[in-house]
Amino acid sequence: MKLFIRILNVKYFFLSDGWKVGRVWAFDGLWQVSAWRRHPEIERLNLCLVEENQVMWLYQVEEAIVTVEVQPALSASREMPPQNIGQVVLKRLISAEQVIERLGNASAKCQLQDMHSVVK
Repeated sequence: MKLFIRILNVKYFFLSDGWKVGRVWAFDGLWQVSAWRRHPEIERLNLCLVEENQVMWLYQVEEAIVTVEVQPALSASREMPPQNIGQVVLKRLISAEQVIERLGNASAKCQLQDMHSVVK
């Protein structure tokens, strides 16, 4: 039995709480589920930064993704004021080294939501 190990160069981005991922672009254009035969691999990690009372979650995306569109999530509650921004396109995804640099920034406060999921 052969064991295949696939090493990926994953990319990352931080996304403010209350925002969601919209369309996704790969190296060959807009992500097409029918062509790729699957959805893009985008995962919100259990790590966030808090700066000036703004929570920014760390997301991990697969190597093929080059651009991500994000937009405000629709809120069921009326607590949040309406957003004036309809969407934003993230064209510069960051590397693991850049994430570590950002986490090491003295002005940022790093928080873990569930310590038990990290210390397994």
